Amino acid sequence: MAKVCSILLSMILLISGCSLFEKENLQPKDQQEGEAIVLQPEIEVVAETLRVPWSINRVNQVFYVSERTGSIVKIDNGKMERQKVELEKPLAKAAEAGLLGFVLDPQFPSNQKAFAYYTYENGQGQFNRVVMLHLEGNRWSEERILLDRIPSAAFHHGGRLEIGPDGKLYITTGDATTPQTSQDLRSLNGKILRMNLDGSIPEDNPFDNSYVYSYGHRNPQGLVWIGDTLYSSEHGQSAHDEVNLIKPGVNYGWPVIQGNEKKAGMETPLFQSGDKTWAPSGLAAHNGKLYAATLRGNAIREFDLEKNTTSPVITGLGRLRDVYVDGEYLYFVSNNTDGRGNPDEKDDKLYRVLLTNLK
Repeated sequence: MAKVCSILLSMILLISGCSLFEKENLQPKDQQEGEAIVLQPEIEVVAETLRVPWSINRVNQVFYVSERTGSIVKIDNGKMERQKVELEKPLAKAAEAGLLGFVLDPQFPSNQKAFAYYTYENGQGQFNRVVMLHLEGNRWSEERILLDRIPSAAFHHGGRLEIGPDGKLYITTGDATTPQTSQDLRSLNGKILRMNLDGSIPEDNPFDNSYVYSYGHRNPQGLVWIGDTLYSSEHGQSAHDEVNLIKPGVNYGWPVIQGNEKKAGMETPLFQSGDKTWAPSGLAAHNGKLYAATLRGNAIREFDLEKNTTSPVITGLGRLRDVYVDGEYLYFVSNNTDGRGNPDEKDDKLYRVLLTNLK
């Protein structure tokens, strides 16, 4: 009887197009030292063989996932289509660089537009830019530059794009390995920026004629709102990674303070990793909790804002880059093919898990 039930379950999963992971098939990859493997919930694979995926978007039932290598992958009912992105500048080959942030325009179903953040090189150096893309058929093209010449370097590109509940585009930038720029309001580095969707500066930004929304950041890579409250995740220096509550015009301290250090006029984080490293990237929120995809932490980490506690809720899948909540599911992508992980033959993958199964 048990064998018959097992066969029936397998047939149901095959028909539904879902690939349900059994617990024994979740082999640990690069687990962070000192943290136990979490008892895994039932995790499904939505798509596989992705190439360093960076940002998850969804409209209706269709996913659009950016790949750092320079493509957008459309995933519709289990069918994958890798769409070419034609950019004006070739992607930089520096570590962590490439096609990073990607977010669909709120009117995407009718206008087929999106926003992207990418790193490029020219004869004057390496830079990041924010552009508007347009989809025609199965090909994206760079239609308009919204912000250009954000200084770049070997590391710390930032790169997250999100559209807030106010309809503005928010952009995270890294310090490009020059920490003092984070404190310089004339520099675009080490900041969270805010712009209108046409690339202009909002009149209600905290600093006159400036895209700067908050500053004193090292390498922020996640943004999410609960109501009108904005939260960010940020890579610290040799640990001391942060989750911050972001307020307009506020200084978050880098490189003057980090972790729980305090200084007048500077904000300390809601959470920080102490001497451990999370390397938090994409953020999502559900029922008063934040969920962060972590790279060095090799986990989806939950932050309970009411209890002021944090713990990993998914581990064993290696480096995780972005996370996305839609309805009853939490979706996330691995980043084991980014040159720092240990990929299997089907990495990287887009996964999903029922939020009610996270303990």
